[in-house]
Amino acid sequence: MIKRLIVGFISIVILMLVVAIGLDRWISWKTKDYVYDEVQELPHRQVGVVLGTAKYYRTGVPNQYYLYRIQGAINAYNSGKVKYLLLSGDNAQQSYNEPMTMRRDLMAAGIPASDIVLDYAGFRTLDSIVRTRKVFDTNDFLIITQRFHCERALYIALHMGIQAQCFAVPSPKDIMTVRVREIFARLGALTDLYILKREPRFLGPLIPIPAVHNIPDDEQGYPAVTPEQLLVLQQKLADEKKAAEQKAAQMKAAAQKAAIEKAAADEAARVQAEQDAKEAEDDTQAAPATAPPPVPIVPGKNPFSQSRSGTH
Repeated sequence: MIKRLIVGFISIVILMLVVAIGLDRWISWKTKDYVYDEVQELPHRQVGVVLGTAKYYRTGVPNQYYLYRIQGAINAYNSGKVKYLLLSGDNAQQSYNEPMTMRRDLMAAGIPASDIVLDYAGFRTLDSIVRTRKVFDTNDFLIITQRFHCERALYIALHMGIQAQCFAVPSPKDIMTVRVREIFARLGALTDLYILKREPRFLGPLIPIPAVHNIPDDEQGYPAVTPEQLLVLQQKLADEKKAAEQKAAQMKAAAQKAAIEKAAADEAARVQAEQDAKEAEDDTQAAPATAPPPVPIVPGKNPFSQSRSGTH
């Protein structure tokens, strides 16, 4: 029995892995016609979307994925393939700001601030792609990231009816761990698109590209989501989470109270039933015995006399 359970469990795990790898390969096949490896082959587009990542690992070592994306954005801009660079990334903490970090490095490479647009609400790849369409009013753009990321981003774009292409910049040599993680990221993306049907966490007002604007070197680009707005959003999400937790706690407490009351009622009913049964038994034992029926008395005759036969 145990052997059969082990074999069944292993079979299920193998099947799940096969399905996951199959879906991963299917996404790669579905998007292969929209991925470009050489800057000379890129179509001309007005906007290039650089998907954000951290500049440094937690150990302080530079992130090669980040460096390749920045260099790819510089190459695409300097070659005239794109006119504006939309930097989409996370700004979850005051000390962690992907768009601003990318902006500083691009400006240090000679790209003017007026051609750099910032999107602070690129919390996920889905957010970055959909916001480019719905917030920045751009439906045909060039994505700049590694090939494995290109394929996931392009699949999201195709599913949302967004026209996009991708410039696949080089990846570091130690990509195996990241590539395995990407399989699960793609499963998560499919879940978001087909099951949860998620939308970006934050949209905001429409800000078309291009627009006439003058941006000082020390200022952010397009304030699609300013740090202040982001704090408001984070507070709102925290309040919603707290309210949901309180509601869940109240429902749990109410359920526990109802269960306790039901158990008490059941116990009271059981005790009452036992008392009723005992009282009925006591009444039965205390009842007097039934007296024998009276002997009928014949008039003029002693009922205790015996009849005698014969003569004296």
